[in-house]
Amino acid sequence: MRSEQETNEAIERYADTVRRLCMIHLKNHTDTEDIFQTVFLKYLVSTTVFESEEHEKAWFIRVTLNACKDLLKSFFRSHTVSIDELVEQQADLTTDHREVLEAVLALPPKYRDVIYLHYYEGYTAPQIGRILGKNVNTIYTLLTRSKHLLKETLGGEDDA
Repeated sequence: MRSEQETNEAIERYADTVRRLCMIHLKNHTDTEDIFQTVFLKYLVSTTVFESEEHEKAWFIRVTLNACKDLLKSFFRSHTVSIDELVEQQADLTTDHREVLEAVLALPPKYRDVIYLHYYEGYTAPQIGRILGKNVNTIYTLLTRSKHLLKETLGGEDDA
């Protein structure tokens, strides 16, 4: 079990990343907060020794994505109607930013994940491949396809 100080430092470092990943997948503030607590509780009780800060960040991303997927597959979730509050919570965004956010959120999860990790977190394709457990060429293909889908949705130039 980790110390309170160690856990608080991890929350400072990774809170934004965990929340953004949750909002992208769950599109719901309440579920985001639930998963946020779950992820950091898992960190608190975990005995995993991290090789580096990047390894630790990758662990947080993987645990967050898995927790989101578990929630989305749960019986309760599949038998209720989701309340989509994301657009309302992002009311302060400009029209252009809101349009891009809506387009990214409309992508299938496999595309949404690679777009988020590449453009928001700054990971390279090989790093994303390791995080998601996929071949690097698959990541390149997913990035290319997702950029094409976004271009179709938003219009624009070829150099996405």
